[in-house]
Amino acid sequence: MGPLEGIRVIEIAGLGPGPFCAMMLADLGADVIRVERPGGGPMRLPIDVMNRSRRCVGVDLKSAEGVEVVLRLIDKADVVIEGFRPGVAERLGIGPEVCHARNERLIYGRITGWGQDGPLAPRAGHDLNYIALSGALHPMGDRDGPPAVPLNLVADFGGGGMLLAFGVVCAALEAQRSGKGQVVDAAMIDGSAALTAMFHGMMACGMWKPERGRNMLDGSAPFYTVYETKDGEHMAVGALEPKFYAELISGLELDTQNIPSQFDHDEWPRLREIFAGAFAQRTRDAWSEVFENRDACVYPVLSLSEAPKHHHNQARSTFVEVQGVMQPAPSPRFSRTPADVPTPPAEAGAHTDEVLREYGFSEERITSLREARTIG
Repeated sequence: MGPLEGIRVIEIAGLGPGPFCAMMLADLGADVIRVERPGGGPMRLPIDVMNRSRRCVGVDLKSAEGVEVVLRLIDKADVVIEGFRPGVAERLGIGPEVCHARNERLIYGRITGWGQDGPLAPRAGHDLNYIALSGALHPMGDRDGPPAVPLNLVADFGGGGMLLAFGVVCAALEAQRSGKGQVVDAAMIDGSAALTAMFHGMMACGMWKPERGRNMLDGSAPFYTVYETKDGEHMAVGALEPKFYAELISGLELDTQNIPSQFDHDEWPRLREIFAGAFAQRTRDAWSEVFENRDACVYPVLSLSEAPKHHHNQARSTFVEVQGVMQPAPSPRFSRTPADVPTPPAEAGAHTDEVLREYGFSEERITSLREARTIG
């Protein structure tokens, strides 16, 4: 099931954005085979949700025979995904040139931090580094403090894994017309920069100040921020438009005659104090009840464990439980080709024999590869 049913993907195991991309493709029906070192990598989590819904073969890519095994899988694939630093796949013998010589329709997806070229291409980095240089990190945080360190959602997953999945599907559509594959160079610095497009437009219009903590959407506006409640929890307020702002004021039971104007920047500190004082009078759940039926854009801040229990998320089945592990359901949704419920992450090498038989390896060849510890 799923709109990508029939698409074959070979995922060379990695960390972070590569597995996230493969998860998205597998969630939506692609037949994704994860190639992992026998026994699994040193940083493999005991339960890694991002490894769900796909088969896993164990292959030693440091051996010539192991490389040939992977190339035979790639021969019949539509897509291959790898997340090595530039040049590593070529040194292993599974780079784009080798693969395209064997399979000209192949989409070769590459995910890196800095891209395949440029002065930083060979350098190491992590999510925080990429968003630092893309400009995405600077606007985050309070006016009087340093940039706030976000979770690794912006570069790793939003600007990385999702961008690679998008690029792979775009290239696959083009290959249907041209009959030829190509390399998709997804760089997390590029992807995180793309996510800042709106703010570049706002700057050009004079609607965004370069100083942190002085803009409508960076937490400085008292009607677009987070407030602590009586029980130490929080409420997220996003009452930007006047009609939502009016509902916020009404829900907080404030007298409009005694509070500053919404868009008087000079009065924002006093307005924030008023709102903070109001939210501190009740618990998060009490405020949630107050705003449950008000269109004020005011909602509780839920923890990872609380989110699946919220009635809206339950109504939409936004989360699913797979063998006792709660996790996000596949997204987005399709009216005619819905995705299946995810399957649990496979152990490293759990499907080696099954996949190799499917790809034409004889029993004798499988046995000899195992005896040589090429597969596991």
